[in-house]
Amino acid sequence: MDEADLLAAAQERQAQVDAVLERFFTLAIRRAEPLGDRYTSLWRVLESNTRGGKRFRPRMVMSAYLALGGRDTEAAACVGAAFELLHTALIVHDDVIDHDFVRRGVPNISGTFRDEAATRGADERLAEHFGTSAAVIAGDLALFNSYRLIDRSGVSDVVRSRLLEVMDEALFASAAGELIDVDFAVDGGVPRVDDILTMERLKTAVYSFECPLQAGAILAGASEQTVTTLADFGRDIGIAYQIVDDVLGVFGSESMTGKTTVGDLREGKRTVLIAYARSTREWAEIAPLLGKPDLDGAEAEHVRALLDGCGARAFAEGLARYYGNRGLARLAEPHIPSALREELHPVADAVLRRVR
Repeated sequence: MDEADLLAAAQERQAQVDAVLERFFTLAIRRAEPLGDRYTSLWRVLESNTRGGKRFRPRMVMSAYLALGGRDTEAAACVGAAFELLHTALIVHDDVIDHDFVRRGVPNISGTFRDEAATRGADERLAEHFGTSAAVIAGDLALFNSYRLIDRSGVSDVVRSRLLEVMDEALFASAAGELIDVDFAVDGGVPRVDDILTMERLKTAVYSFECPLQAGAILAGASEQTVTTLADFGRDIGIAYQIVDDVLGVFGSESMTGKTTVGDLREGKRTVLIAYARSTREWAEIAPLLGKPDLDGAEAEHVRALLDGCGARAFAEGLARYYGNRGLARLAEPHIPSALREELHPVADAVLRRVR
């Protein structure tokens, strides 16, 4: 396939996943209406939070499934939608944990209901409590129903049981990673690079790459060897993706990433960049600015220069390339069909292209 064909195929698959989610939310909203306007509003806001994404996780499911000979695209779209709903649940809860009321420049679920409470006369404390409470409830609904979408996929009992096991692993690992991330903040120190990579793999790579690829292979009836290799590929590419994401969080273009390049520095986010910088002489200048809530543009630019100058940026980018290339090497295994290589090579290439 050329680039235009790949784009058309991706758009068609996304449309199928979107259709599954639209049906799901239409039914849920209709079911909520007799239970009150506030509950119906919660479902509508939750639905809006699933729109506009790249549908990356469903893409992993459907890429593996179709390249391995699967033909029931409706079932694959349903499983892909389940992973998208799981993603929604996890980011909603992550925002609550981080006390964030905005995502990508607009109010998230917490922010939407906080603002609504404020317009009804609630003071700041009560409005924030209402907002975060609504987000917890919405996240719980998305989480539970991600499993229900697997149940409704129409696959055999044996396949459904295996898919639910994969979903369970995705959530189990992500919860562990989230706890490690929170613990980093409590500890107050700077973790080792290996500890950060473990956290990022558990928190994000497992549910975003490893498990969706496994699910697609299981759905297609692939061999255990193929399922395992795809998990290995997903792990390496997922780690590479997270490293690059952290680099772009500091050095990227806000117009391209949709995220501020000051937020991670103000938060004092523990990343590979920071772990490496901790061992350099520039750390004495970096440390007082890292985690400074009112860090201004000039100070942020100074930290960027220090991270660049001490080699932290080059180290992180090199590490991302290492994991990306290791992931690509997994696809060279003889039991991986050429059609699957053709599907997944662009994924790895896209991750590596994000490194300068």
